[in-house]
This record gives sequence, C-alpha cells and structure tokens, in this order.
Amino acid sequence: MGFSFIGTYIHSCWIMPDEKNEKSVKKLLIPVFVTVFIDMLGATIVLPVLAPLLLDFANGIMPIDVSAMDTVQLKALKENRNIIYGLLIAIFPFAQFFGAPILGTWADKVGRKKVLLLSLIGTLIGYVLFSVGVHNSMIVLLFISRGLDGFTGGNISIAFSAVSDVSKPEDKARNFGLVSMAFGLGFIVGPVVGGVLSDATISSYFSFETPFIVAALLCVLNIFLVRKYFFETLKESSDKPFNLLQGFYNIGKAFRTKSFRVLFIVTFFGVFGFSLFTQFLQIFFIEKFNYSVSDIGFFFAFVGLWIAITQGFLLGKIRKKLSETQIVRFAVPCLSVILLLYIFPSKSAYLFALAPFVAIFQGLYRPNLQAIISNTASANEQGEILGINQSVQSIAMTIPPVLAGFIVSMNVHLPIILASVFTFIAFLVFLIFYKK
Repeated sequence: MGFSFIGTYIHSCWIMPDEKNEKSVKKLLIPVFVTVFIDMLGATIVLPVLAPLLLDFANGIMPIDVSAMDTVQLKALKENRNIIYGLLIAIFPFAQFFGAPILGTWADKVGRKKVLLLSLIGTLIGYVLFSVGVHNSMIVLLFISRGLDGFTGGNISIAFSAVSDVSKPEDKARNFGLVSMAFGLGFIVGPVVGGVLSDATISSYFSFETPFIVAALLCVLNIFLVRKYFFETLKESSDKPFNLLQGFYNIGKAFRTKSFRVLFIVTFFGVFGFSLFTQFLQIFFIEKFNYSVSDIGFFFAFVGLWIAITQGFLLGKIRKKLSETQIVRFAVPCLSVILLLYIFPSKSAYLFALAPFVAIFQGLYRPNLQAIISNTASANEQGEILGINQSVQSIAMTIPPVLAGFIVSMNVHLPIILASVFTFIAFLVFLIFYKK
C-alpha cells in the first residue's frame, strides 16, 4: 500500500505533452525510487553505528579498560580514536574518487543497468566484510570493506543518470527531487533501524555487527529488484576512454571547462562544508550530550523525515515560483547560518528544532544544483559529467573527516564552525561568478 501511494503521487507529478516521454519517466520512476530507497536504507542503517563502534571503549571494536586511566591518558585515547574514525570515514569517498568516474563513463558505454548491478554487488561484499571485521575485531578489514564499497559505490549517480536520460531539461530538478525523496525516506527508516539493531540494551541478540548483516540482506533484495524491474535508458553509447586515474583527469577537466568550472567549485565547497557537519555530528552528540547509539539514530531519522518532505513536496511547489539559480542563491546562505546555530544550544532538544531547517535548505539546493550541472551537459555526456561531479564531491568528502579527526579533540564545535564557513564560501562563489 505504501508504494502504491508513492506511485500514485509520482504519477500526478508529471504532466507532459510528449506521451512517449511521459510513459518512459513513469515506467522508470518506481524501480529507481525503490532502488535508491533500499540503497539509502542500507547505507543509513550504519550511520549511527560508526562513531560508537570506535568510541565505546567497553563494547566497541577495540575494547579497553579506561578505569585506571588519568585525564591525560583518556584524552589521548579519544584523540587517537577520533583520528581512526576520521580515516575510516575518509576511505569511502577516497575510493569513490577513483571508482565513480570509471563507473560513470562505463555506464555511458554499456548501459546504466549493468553498471548499477555491479555497483550493488560491490556494496553487498562491503557490508559482509564489515560485519566480519566487527565480529572479529579486525579494524583493517573495516578499511578494506569501506574502500571496496566506495570504489563500486556509484549507485545513486547511476540512478540520476537514468532519470536524466528520460527527463526534459525543464523537468530535471523536479524529477531529481522526487528521486531524492527516496533518499530522504531511506534516511528516515535507516538510522532508527541501525540505532536499535546495534543497541544490546534493547535485545541480547543485537550488537554492532547486526546492522551490517541487515544492510547486506537489503542489498541482496535490491540486486533482485534491479535485475527484474530496472530497464535500460541509455540511448546513445559513448566511445570515450577511461582509466584508473580518471578521477585526477576529471578534477583537471572540471576546472579547465569554463561552462562547468564555477559549478564544480560551488559543489566542492558546499559538499566540503556539509560533510564537516554530518560526518562528525555523532561525536558532537556523544561528547556534548552523551547520546547513545539509539539517540543518534532517532536524530538522523528526524532529519531524514524533513529531507523527504522537502524533496517530495516543498521542492515542486517552490520550483513553480523560482528557478534553479534563484533557489541555490537563497538556500545556500540560509544553510550556512543554520549550521552555525548548532554550536549554541545547551540542551539537545533545541537541535531537533534546528534540524528541519538544515534538511529544508540542503534539500532545496542540492537537487537544483545537480539539475543546473546536468542541463549544462549534452545528452551523450551525462554519465561523464555526473561522474566528474561525483569526483569533485568525493574529494570534498575525503578531506573533512581527516581534518576533523585532528581538530575535534581541540574543540567539539570546530567542525561545525568550519562547516558553516565553507558553505558560505560556496554561496559567495555562486553569487559572484555563476552566469547562466
């Protein structure tokens, strides 16, 4: 019944004169929606787990007795764990930097469906390896699993490419927003499930490895659904070459190409800032408010609820009144201000009051910026351009956790302050330099 409602709602969102194109979009939407939903459900199940996994000294992956430690020793231990946590987060986007452009270019050659299946298989193996690593306290295996998942993790980019294949330029922001609603719905359910499944106080059957086992099972379901229902959307095969160092080439091309240069710089600073905020928010919660893994899960689920509301409902209404450019110019500075406000509350209840605004402004600007980039590209280079965009995002997500891993021990507010600053820089670059 739930997916029936979603299908009915989505059906009503397209009123196109081109009947053939209308049918293509409708036929593609449900499998893409379900694919992104299940993918994000699996990904966000682990979201509240990673920080407690390393910072819970009694029950985490590297248990240690801290009762005999003095303040200096305990601080040094936390600093080391924060650095490890940052590196563990960074390995995923770092591997994605190499893998995503290869998958994007390959998707332009052999089709979206084949590459999406390969990507999901890599994600599945990554979850299994992570679960084994947690069970056996093998932190090296955690890094290997996250690296593998990152290298093959082009699931959502490929889904966006498929939607782009069958969408009109003027409809892309709306269509991307609807697909992103699946992202938001996965964000609602995943953190709660992950927080509960890893909380041994709820059930003796639950542990830190349980969420990864469930995520792997969801990935198996996703592979089955893609094989059965996802249809190929690639209309014209590309003959552009690719190699393992494609990511470095993409970064160079991103800043050499005049029509994309400003957009990619905005993407870099925007993702850099938001990554600083989201990747170390768990440590902020643990250090300042003594959040449990379940508490973290419920908070991220609340954020996901507002992401779904924004991208499923608000975005379409606002798009009728404002262009993509106007939305980006409005949403990015507002997001910067809201992020900065997170350092002030002394009670965690106030964080929930701010969370909807973070989700709304982030949910407004990202699909519209994505649409601007996609509309700037020609039909046969969608995969390549979105792959370059992913390379820029991957670099922007790799640096923040490494940086924050060192600075968060100095002051738990520093990553949030820097997140606000870099987000505002993205706004200034777009405001001053972007010409439609």
